[in-house]
Amino acid sequence: MVRKTMVLSTEWAQVEVVELTNDDTMWVPNLPVTILTGLTAGAGALCLIKDMNGGIAFDNSVSAEGKTVIVTGATSGIGKEAAWEFAQRGAKVFMACRDMTKCEEARREIVLGTNNKYVYCRPCDLASAASIQEFVARFKSEEPKVNILVNNAGVMESPQGVTREGFETQLGTNHFGHFLLTHLLLDTLKESTPSRVVIVSCSAHQKGQIHKEDLNMSQKYDAMAAYNQSKLANILFARELGRRMLDYDVAVTAVDPGFTDTNLTRNLAMMKSITRFFVYPIFWPVMKKARTGAQTVVHAGLDPDLQKSKGDYFVDMKKTPPSELAQDYELAQWLWRVSDKWTKVDEHKAAVAKALAA
Repeated sequence: MVRKTMVLSTEWAQVEVVELTNDDTMWVPNLPVTILTGLTAGAGALCLIKDMNGGIAFDNSVSAEGKTVIVTGATSGIGKEAAWEFAQRGAKVFMACRDMTKCEEARREIVLGTNNKYVYCRPCDLASAASIQEFVARFKSEEPKVNILVNNAGVMESPQGVTREGFETQLGTNHFGHFLLTHLLLDTLKESTPSRVVIVSCSAHQKGQIHKEDLNMSQKYDAMAAYNQSKLANILFARELGRRMLDYDVAVTAVDPGFTDTNLTRNLAMMKSITRFFVYPIFWPVMKKARTGAQTVVHAGLDPDLQKSKGDYFVDMKKTPPSELAQDYELAQWLWRVSDKWTKVDEHKAAVAKALAA
């Protein structure tokens, strides 16, 4: 290293000045490299936070060998991942889906990923009673039993509209459709005991109200209020179904998968605007992966301790009291009677029986 030194004198002090040559230049970090390193470290930290908030997986040692499972809404998200988990554990899985193209794509992934060839796609549109009836008739003609029925399919804050039968879209799909499907399979569930019904709800039920005077909310439609009503209806249905299954070895459990990253939010105004590019990254670190959210479904379907569940509500695999309104048995019975009448359960049962006898 070369140094050149000069001494400057003043009447107050002597100052030594050191002049550095080009061979003695101070190192300065490369700015792009520094930024990239910081971003990488930050991304790693966010991934760690996401994993820490993701929750735990259900016991991998619990098998589903010999069980027949139906999962609605299995083309993506929690439904697809739940179907994957059941298949991975050895179950025969029927994916009940509205979009057959997406269903087949998901099925291929599951079969290749789990090496379980007993995974099937069947058309079932929860917004159509005719489609539900046809699904059940075909299923019963093919299978003698069903051990686990997962009522997972749903829509969230969709534009105002109605199903084929004239029900408000969210209540019609999320509740009425599953109400009819469960009833048409209830005899098979009873014959397949021990069996289970798993109903996917969420924390939105806590803000829900059952609009007795206008279930379809046709007078004053509010997309969020309609969604909250449908999720409250899910839990009321689970509790009343559980009460009615007290004399049968049919478990009924409602579950909340938690804040999960799925395409359920596709209808939200935020997701259709540029806002999503700013809001989504904020919530991403604390959102569960769909595979993690599905663990609550698998837990409810397979945990031996839950076979006695009769309408219990589980959040992150922990039994939790639902909202006060969700525990109103009179309201649950009222909704049951209305649902039975509106969906014309007896007529569809007779149609299924006729189709099977043909």
